[in-house]
Amino acid sequence: MGWKEELKKRIEDIVDSQKDVAKKIASLIEEQYEELTKKAKEEKKELEEIVGEIVDIVTKKIKKEEQRMSMPLLGDKFPTLEVQTTHGKMVLPDDLRGKWTVLFSHPADFTPVCTTEFVSFQKHKKEFDEINTQLIGLSIDQVFSHIKWVEWIKEKLEVEIEFPIIAATDTIAAKIGMVHPGKGTNTVRAVFILDPEGVVRTILYYPQEIGRNISEIVRAVKALQKSDADGVATPANWPENELIKDRVIIPPATDCESAAKRTKEYECFDWWFCHKEA
Repeated sequence: MGWKEELKKRIEDIVDSQKDVAKKIASLIEEQYEELTKKAKEEKKELEEIVGEIVDIVTKKIKKEEQRMSMPLLGDKFPTLEVQTTHGKMVLPDDLRGKWTVLFSHPADFTPVCTTEFVSFQKHKKEFDEINTQLIGLSIDQVFSHIKWVEWIKEKLEVEIEFPIIAATDTIAAKIGMVHPGKGTNTVRAVFILDPEGVVRTILYYPQEIGRNISEIVRAVKALQKSDADGVATPANWPENELIKDRVIIPPATDCESAAKRTKEYECFDWWFCHKEA
């Protein structure tokens, strides 16, 4: 077996099933074979040792970059995903258009904290409906597990879960940042708020041991809608802020003339902190 074949086998072992990463690393090393041979002679090392160092560095770099690039960030379009749910197959975000969406993941079915969250999401569903917002759950459980869990909640807790739950694969969950290596293999408690165009507007992460405050998620959607509709910002705890109550904040002035006029046009603590009725 030649050095190239040995190298490719070693790379595949290192990155396991990540065949695309293996090919990238093999290509990079083949392109720089002459330089690597020279480096090995200069440092009095075996070529295999030099290659091993390069493999380790490149593997970590590529994995880190691919994870960063795949995870949606604020302002990004939510990635296209074909998923199986308790309500049938869906294509995200295409099937979500026209409504705001709260997509939330949970570590596992048939667990206490997750059960309390699902009951709470359902209890708040009417509030979400009133603000044109749909709910979608997600975990790395098979769809039959979701179905059985929903049946259990209805039978034992007398709450019918009316929103779909995605049966995600490891790949899907990792692609949207719902699996954090430091927290095990289950999905963390992630929340994505998407606008009607499928753009990510808010991302929240909670550890497995802490349940979410569903009222805060309702509040966040309402605040985003207010901001979009009126071109304003909302203060802390809006609409129950300690300083300006349910009023909203005017965007800061961008020139001296606007700053000088600002205190005459609105109620202000200063020209950079002005507010008005919502």
